[in-house]
Amino acid sequence: MDKLQLLSMVQAYTGIGIGLIIGLGALGACVGIGIMCAKFLESAARQPELMPQLQGKVFLLLGLIDASFIIGVGIALWFATANPLLAPLG
Repeated sequence: MDKLQLLSMVQAYTGIGIGLIIGLGALGACVGIGIMCAKFLESAARQPELMPQLQGKVFLLLGLIDASFIIGVGIALWFATANPLLAPLG
């Protein structure tokens, strides 16, 4: 295999990996947020007096779930712009 063909294969597989990182990360974050918010509404309906305490925890967890997805997007963008896998080929 010549060098140009190897370079194009690495870039193609990197593009597939980027799509998987972003797509599966978004899917996981959306499912996690959906389940968590459903459980919050369920618990608030059962015990309305605990709603202020639960609400703070829900917002904290929403931020953590979104942060994990944003970190995944950052890693994917790093691979898209400055791919470290191309360095040995260059």
